[in-house]
Amino acid sequence: MGVTGAGKTTVGKILARQMRWTFLDADSFHPPANVEKMRHGIPLTDQDRDPWLAAIHARLVNYAANNQNAVLACSALKQSYRERLAVGVDLRVCYLKGTHSEMRKHLAARQGHFAGEAILVAQFADLEEPLDAVVLEVNRSPEALAHEALRKLNLVSPAQPTP
Repeated sequence: MGVTGAGKTTVGKILARQMRWTFLDADSFHPPANVEKMRHGIPLTDQDRDPWLAAIHARLVNYAANNQNAVLACSALKQSYRERLAVGVDLRVCYLKGTHSEMRKHLAARQGHFAGEAILVAQFADLEEPLDAVVLEVNRSPEALAHEALRKLNLVSPAQPTP
């Protein structure tokens, strides 16, 4: 979790590949109206996020019911969002933390995404830093962040031998 530009998708894909789990990008759950708002720099409201969170949660519950694991890249900016997503599932949170300046640099290097710098200020305003998450500082490579997440979550990649 983290604000736009934190590297959630990049790090999440690395983790999913290393664990051989399914990767879910919360951006793909947004209804078209939300995407258009963000594309035009209009911050989303809690009301805008409600169907998005419901759709993500339904998918997570489905995976849990089928004993499947997934890595979800999701802003989950507020504690209430994270609590909602965690109902009935074993949800562990990694918080990709960085400064406004670091996120702006990431966004400048990113291409083809609907959410840009225009919503960054609003996302930082909405951000409620988690107290119960693995905190990963974004000033390192995505590979280093994924490795640290695996270590801090006590997960062993199927590709790695058990110590």
